Amino acid sequence: MKIYSFEKLKVWQQARMLSKSIYLITKSFPDEEKYGLTSQLKRASISVCSNLADGSSRHSFKDKARFTEIAYSSLTEILNQLIISSDLGFLTTQEYEKLRLQIEEISNMLNGLRKSQLNSINN
Repeated sequence: MKIYSFEKLKVWQQARMLSKSIYLITKSFPDEEKYGLTSQLKRASISVCSNLADGSSRHSFKDKARFTEIAYSSLTEILNQLIISSDLGFLTTQEYEKLRLQIEEISNMLNGLRKSQLNSINN
């Protein structure tokens, strides 16, 4: 079986784990949030992974960097939604802090990847 380039990216692997965490944690959200925060969190978490995969198939580093930027935007969207979820009491402090640490790690990796992609444009 072929392994695609995005599957080798550590940041994609970590984003995939975050998506899994989001799916598991939102199972405990209230039913009335099924089409609200639960749906938004799931979609944004999938967006991080999907944009990394999509960007990896692009030929220019400028395009790759743009998709990495979109993945980062989705990551900040997740953080915002988790803060609100925490404010509403849908997450324990421990759950929130664990997810936030995952987000910080992915954020750092995305910033490094984007910087590398942009540097490749100039070289």
